Amino acid sequence: MAKQIQKEIQRGVESWISLGNRRPHLSIILVGDNPASHTYVRRKIRAASAVGICSEIILKPKDVSQEELLDMTDQLNMDPRVSGILVQLPLPDHVDERTVCNGIAPEKDVDGFHIINIGRLCLDQHSLMPATASAVWEIIKRAGIETFGKNVVVAGRSKNVGMPIAMLLHTDGEHERPGGDATVTIAHRYTPKEQLKIHTQLADVIIVAAETLGFIHKTQNLNHLEIIVTSQWWLKTALQCQLSQLNYKHKWKKLLK
Repeated sequence: MAKQIQKEIQRGVESWISLGNRRPHLSIILVGDNPASHTYVRRKIRAASAVGICSEIILKPKDVSQEELLDMTDQLNMDPRVSGILVQLPLPDHVDERTVCNGIAPEKDVDGFHIINIGRLCLDQHSLMPATASAVWEIIKRAGIETFGKNVVVAGRSKNVGMPIAMLLHTDGEHERPGGDATVTIAHRYTPKEQLKIHTQLADVIIVAAETLGFIHKTQNLNHLEIIVTSQWWLKTALQCQLSQLNYKHKWKKLLK
């Protein structure tokens, strides 16, 4: 599936360029020396290159000030050669992540974390979406998993993964940004195990947006369920969906005006 999405993005990029447009360009701001962050960024750079998207990494030390990061996002917002901006999270404790994410222009917000993009997502309007939620939605559609009128459990409530997945699944399929028309239950670490067992027994689909499948009751027979796990083994699909949003950024820019 990821390979098919990659081919589609490649064709989209080349078609966009053939019309006389500038090749899409992704700027990634990477702060500090967190090994996981550096690994994720390297993967994003490789994924961008594979589909014909230019990219750059802007490295900053872990003691960089919030003001300097905001100045940098302002410069990138105004740079016409930059199609998309991504600030790799997490950021050091002295930097407010929400403030920095909101400093990125909504139409260049590849991560989909800007408050305007999140707000539009919640209102069933077209927006740039968080990559993992977009990937889950893409998997559901391409795999033919039925959600209309179904019971779905989303295990995890993070603002970057669980929440946007739940928003996509429960909203109206006839709205501007069609949703899944499902009945969605959000479970998290404080959901009592017995209650979680009941919810999963009623579920037609389970989205595990938490660290491990151990979040789901181990003794339950899940053979009849569609289960999607948001883990490393399908990270590539999330990256492809994120780059797809970058390629078609110009569409969202019109919608955001």
